[in-house]
Amino acid sequence: MTNNQLQRSNDESLRSHRSGFVNIVGNPNVGKSTLMNALVGERLSIITSKAQTTRHRILGIVNGEDFQMVYSDTPGVLSPNYRLQEKMLEFSRSALVDADVLLYVTDVTDTADRNADFLEKVKKMAAAGTKVFLIINKIDLTTQETLESLVAFWHTQLPEAQIFPISAQERFGVAQLFDAIKEALPAGPTFFPKDQLTDKSERFFVNEIIREKILLTYDKEIPYSVEVEVETFHEEEHIIRINAVIYCERESQKGILIGKAGSALKRVGSMARKDIEEFFQKPVFLQLFVKVDREWRSNTGRLKHYGYDLS
Repeated sequence: MTNNQLQRSNDESLRSHRSGFVNIVGNPNVGKSTLMNALVGERLSIITSKAQTTRHRILGIVNGEDFQMVYSDTPGVLSPNYRLQEKMLEFSRSALVDADVLLYVTDVTDTADRNADFLEKVKKMAAAGTKVFLIINKIDLTTQETLESLVAFWHTQLPEAQIFPISAQERFGVAQLFDAIKEALPAGPTFFPKDQLTDKSERFFVNEIIREKILLTYDKEIPYSVEVEVETFHEEEHIIRINAVIYCERESQKGILIGKAGSALKRVGSMARKDIEEFFQKPVFLQLFVKVDREWRSNTGRLKHYGYDLS
């Protein structure tokens, strides 16, 4: 093959290759993380029944021979009460700027008046030509009659959007949505290497798994007042050794996190270790410690230390 023929072949391959950013937004607890994990095929985001489980903007990457989808799972849209929540809202707003395809996720109990200002921004994007897919999630929890009413209602709210009723948990309708996203991507080269699954580090996912177990174990303000930091991560041939610190804001929270004779912390550690072993497919030795970092959620310096980009 001559150089000119090779160049024409490369040009044709580039024109047939699709790639783009697919950003997932919506109110807390409507199933955004469950949907992203279903679309990516890997467990990248925290999934619990509690709101505000995703704090960072997480990228999950899906590669095919002729496409690359870069998914972004954002925190749920909320009214911020402290600096951390302000940053979480900024992550969600930023997803409106760089999206090639925007997935606005709602569910069968969600209403349009929750965070109406954010929905107005989505409407403007759709009217301006951005591909917006309106996802009605958790349809396994409703009736056909109610679903038809919801489809009609959301069509009046976002007439330019394509509407997809799905159940991310049950994987119903996810394959059809995946195909529609692929078709909506613009032609273009890859943004990341084809063998890359996410932009996050191994330590990040250990942090997230531990934080998920905290969300599942404790009530009230405890889950939302903690941050997790992996201090050491040593991978040996047959085992991974991890030391992690759970930071809370008050001494009273430290006592609750540890529990009587360390029982609560042991439970968190046991659950987290099992999931970390499944994630890395390798035995894990996990040690957890609890320390107080007063008012870290409102301290810009501490937020930066924990990896929140405040620029």
